[in-house]
Amino acid sequence: MLLYPNCKINLGLRVIRKREDGYHDIETIFVPIYGLHDELEVSIIDGMSAASPLNGGLIFEQEGIAVDCEAEDNLIVKCYRLMKAKYPKVGNVAVRFKKNIPFGAGLGGGSSDAAHMAIALNELFELGLSKEQLAAEVAVLGADCPFFIYNRPCFAEGIGDKLSPVELDMKGIRIVLIKPDEGVSTREAYSGITRHPEVAGQIKSVLCQAKPVCTLLGEAGLFVNDFEATVFPGHPVIAAIKKRLLDAGASYASMSGSGSTVFGLFKDDAEGRSDARLRMLEEEFASMILLNDTFGEWQS
Repeated sequence: MLLYPNCKINLGLRVIRKREDGYHDIETIFVPIYGLHDELEVSIIDGMSAASPLNGGLIFEQEGIAVDCEAEDNLIVKCYRLMKAKYPKVGNVAVRFKKNIPFGAGLGGGSSDAAHMAIALNELFELGLSKEQLAAEVAVLGADCPFFIYNRPCFAEGIGDKLSPVELDMKGIRIVLIKPDEGVSTREAYSGITRHPEVAGQIKSVLCQAKPVCTLLGEAGLFVNDFEATVFPGHPVIAAIKKRLLDAGASYASMSGSGSTVFGLFKDDAEGRSDARLRMLEEEFASMILLNDTFGEWQS
């Protein structure tokens, strides 16, 4: 079974308050980006492989971008261990994984990998779990994981695990994802963060307005990423990328998650052609651009 775990962006990310458990309540809109994805192939196996030893029921082979963790710490492997321990029907599998989504980028790649692994196991071993059940299972692996089970635009609150589907019309909008060489850790992003309890609930209420997405994001003044205030001073390159996206004609630009990826949303003309300024930007940041594409239909 071959799956393509995709990434996400955040439209606005407000840090509301610190919780008693040490985590933070946030409010954001998760939007799936299908054009940038990893590759995850999961196959049922009956026994040992001559090429690779079977490790607790799992053969795991990885290629693509090198991940800075041991295989047992990979969220795909953790998901398998979790599901196998809870559901006896889960048998031995071989996993071939190609990493294309950068880590430490604010794109949720690892969370997506875990969620898609759960989807694969559910189908291969006919566990019969609903999306709601799968979301509950993967929530222990990461706050973003449940979103990738649904993989449609959602308003997220709590620690990012409380999801409400939203309708977003992104037709005619081009997204450009730019990832500089440097990364940003979640710990660094939260260091010195300013919390905004006064904006709680406002993003959700603004979403009820029937306006084009770029107009909505530009007018509301709510769709800022609070992590930019802590990340930009220490990473001027990231701040400069956002400015260049806006200078190139982006209707909206923001860091995604805790960074370091920055994205811009552009309106193509009636013939689907991008602005000349965007084409100049493509040349300037050619080595850093992860994606330059239009939004398609949301997948079910």
